[in-house]
Amino acid sequence: MEKLIIGLVLLAAGIIVGTAMRYNGAEKRKASLPTVIGIILAVICIGSACYTSVPTGHTGVVTTFGRVENYTLDAGIHAKLPWQKVINLDNRVQKAALNLSCFSSDIQEVSVAYTLNYQISKENAMTIYSTIGTSYFDTVITPNISESVKVMTARYTAENLVSSRDELSGMIEKLLREKLAHYNIIVVGTSIENMDFTAAFTNAVEAKQVAAQNKLQAEIEQAQKIMEQQAKAERDVIEANAAAEVARIQAEADLTVTKIQADAAEYAGQKEAAKNKAISEWLTQDLLNYYYIQQWNGILPNYYMGSENVSTIIGIPQEEAQPAGN
Repeated sequence: MEKLIIGLVLLAAGIIVGTAMRYNGAEKRKASLPTVIGIILAVICIGSACYTSVPTGHTGVVTTFGRVENYTLDAGIHAKLPWQKVINLDNRVQKAALNLSCFSSDIQEVSVAYTLNYQISKENAMTIYSTIGTSYFDTVITPNISESVKVMTARYTAENLVSSRDELSGMIEKLLREKLAHYNIIVVGTSIENMDFTAAFTNAVEAKQVAAQNKLQAEIEQAQKIMEQQAKAERDVIEANAAAEVARIQAEADLTVTKIQADAAEYAGQKEAAKNKAISEWLTQDLLNYYYIQQWNGILPNYYMGSENVSTIIGIPQEEAQPAGN
């Protein structure tokens, strides 16, 4: 639009100067020179006003006499009407970093360093420009970040904020996506860079953690002692059971050995008795007399005493002994 105005101004200036020169009696050729120059400059300016260049990473929003057209231009060179204007909006991923002072649900002050990566919707760049303008960061993004972070932080106690940091970050991002989507701004990613608490609260948390660790250590040591005592009691029971089992096995073994020995002795006695019985049955009086005669040396005993059933020979001097037939 500015080039069109400049071209028209140059054209008008050339015509006016040429007309003035003719009016002052200048030659026709010389008088027409300013007009020709004005026309050439006007054509150049108006011609250049019919083209526009959109740089890489930007989207061109076209306006006609201030009215936003319902289409956009991508990066490159485009033809347009001389009286149209193109506003370039950055459609690359951009970063917004804010340091916010928030309060937890238990009224503890928390300093949050929050980062948002975002980009505008290329297809709806004309809507962003017509409804928000080029200062959409200050107008829309900053207030929504501040509100979302503070609202979500207030749902947690200061102590839970540290342990629930990932959960908090996800909830803030979800809320921001919903809010900024209404303004055709896309949330690419978010993160909580840092959270700081007051010194008093930090000291209190550290003291509580130390106390909890000491309690846990004491519980572990107590549990260890109980386990050791239980293990010792179990070992004692096992050893006592093992000793009793060994004693039982030893007693059973001794009893078995004793029984075996008794059975062996009984068997030996039965064997000897059977042997003696067999011998007694086998040794008759005639056989005994036979063996006796076989072993006699022909010398009579010195004495002989007898009865009806038993005969005993008592020593008698040999020179007095007489043969049985004399």
